[in-house]
Amino acid sequence: MSTENQRSDEICCPEFNPVAWNEVTHSWKEKMFIRDKVSTIFYMPLNFSTVMVRLNKAMEGAGATSPDWLCLSDHRSKWSMELHLAVDKEITGAQNVRLSGEFFSKVYEGPFKDSGKWAKDFDQFARNRGLNLVKKFFWYTTCPKCAKKYGKNYVVIIGQLG
Repeated sequence: MSTENQRSDEICCPEFNPVAWNEVTHSWKEKMFIRDKVSTIFYMPLNFSTVMVRLNKAMEGAGATSPDWLCLSDHRSKWSMELHLAVDKEITGAQNVRLSGEFFSKVYEGPFKDSGKWAKDFDQFARNRGLNLVKKFFWYTTCPKCAKKYGKNYVVIIGQLG
């Protein structure tokens, strides 16, 4: 098998278990993340992979790990998105941020193009439960290549409650 074929068969993302994240409330106290920005055009990321490589390099260089490989996408506008990669310690030279509060998560499965539909469903679901959302994050649990290999493309929407 050629090196190119070996590379295309690799799985870089851990398999996601949706049970722990579907319709669950999480209490975070000073949960640590490192943050970076992604350029987007009409919400479609342009340099997502480059930013993920940069975040992973910073994390690994510091000897840190990412609990659950949790990486929150904050779609700030049609032109910009922030990524928050969960880490188990402060990373020198990175933008360290901490999140605290109550967060509610719901799991979706399907093509990324359904994200807008999922966001509307999540908002309605939260309203029906009497939850007050102050912010929404998307967690794309696997890259497209690994989602194809696993046969499932899970996306988690995590809402900060206020």
